[in-house]
Amino acid sequence: MTEYPQIASPTRTQAILNQYHLSAKKSLGQNFLTDLDVLDNIVEAAQITKDDNVIEIGPGIGGLTEQLAKAANKVLGFEIDANLLPVLSETLAPYDNIKIINQDILKANLPEIISQEFDANKSLKVVANLPYYITTPIVMNLIAGQVTFDAIVVMMQKEVAERLTAVPSTKPYGSLSVIVQELNDVEISFIVPKTAFIPQPKVDSAIVKLSPKTDRKVTPFDSKIFISFVRGCFMHQRKTLLNNLQGVFGKTPERKAAIKEVLNQVAIDPSDRPESLTVEQFVAMANAFHTSTNLI
Repeated sequence: MTEYPQIASPTRTQAILNQYHLSAKKSLGQNFLTDLDVLDNIVEAAQITKDDNVIEIGPGIGGLTEQLAKAANKVLGFEIDANLLPVLSETLAPYDNIKIINQDILKANLPEIISQEFDANKSLKVVANLPYYITTPIVMNLIAGQVTFDAIVVMMQKEVAERLTAVPSTKPYGSLSVIVQELNDVEISFIVPKTAFIPQPKVDSAIVKLSPKTDRKVTPFDSKIFISFVRGCFMHQRKTLLNNLQGVFGKTPERKAAIKEVLNQVAIDPSDRPESLTVEQFVAMANAFHTSTNLI
């Protein structure tokens, strides 16, 4: 399709950076991936085919975008850095199935944009190399928003990936683990060494795949309230569940007794630590507190 080397090859990346006098902006968490094998593995992990429409967050100079365009039906990229728009216009010129929007994904009206840009008969996936500093807000926005994606495959700091996939009674397990796993099956597809980037970050990254759960036996009565409830349970991770819940519902003797009563209904010991509970226990607990007339 083009006589040039692939965008993400080290030589082409450096040539593009030199041509446009670009340098990675720390304020936007920019790092340019220059390992074509890693890009191939990302596309493979997302199982991208011509039956897929793909949203990419932060195309940068187009390295991942190019590989997605080769495999997908259409790619829609959200790029917040206006200085990169003319670069992307040139680097991605050979591809007619890419559209770049100069917009913050966290402020975008995704349902409206998706309905305008994509064929509803195709599956919808998110594939992105996320900036470290804003990974969690973006993930939360994607999983708790109004759009259901067939898969979300994103690169993030390895430490954050370990939190997303953590199991109870382990150090990384926390509110993020519970909230993400309640809605999704989560797995680390592979680790990406820091040497795969220009400039080189201080830590390794990981590719994480989130797929909507299809076997949820019990669901929260309200997703947004569930998220807030779980965060309250982990308010002070070293404290007992009872202490944290008193921070949520109140510390009067009457409230303390009511909290204990609800926990007894769902067979949870008030002296348990939040990190010892399963996702299912958090759902049961949130629903039980919702129906408790003594805590409204």
